[in-house]
Amino acid sequence: MSGEPNVREAVPFFLVANLDASLKHYVDGLGFRATKTWIDGGVLRWCWLELGGMSLMLQQRHDAWRPDGKVGEGVTICVMCGDAPAFYREVTARGVRASRPFVGNGLWVTTVIDPDGYRLDFESPTNAPEESEDADAPVAK
Repeated sequence: MSGEPNVREAVPFFLVANLDASLKHYVDGLGFRATKTWIDGGVLRWCWLELGGMSLMLQQRHDAWRPDGKVGEGVTICVMCGDAPAFYREVTARGVRASRPFVGNGLWVTTVIDPDGYRLDFESPTNAPEESEDADAPVAK
């Protein structure tokens, strides 16, 4: 066995109700780019998206999939950034709804909920006091 770990990356895989709406959110809104796709019967069914060092997968099933409960309940994908308040300003300028950045556990945090209800927290380290808010961040409407 080499000195390098065998496990390299965790990639969230979200089943979605409408892949077109999800792509609009992730690509046009959050700035991801689709790097791999699976087209089945002329219909895009799956894609691999990347933003910086983060990857995630989206898939729309053949049927009109709807979960029995709330998707992702109790799960948050934490995405580490260089500057979460700057990310907030960037994505809200493109029309994405995001929570106003605040400090929790020594991190700036802004939350985005995708069209299916999956939660992503974009976070960056800070020395600002706990529960501080980014005074320069406009309130998301």
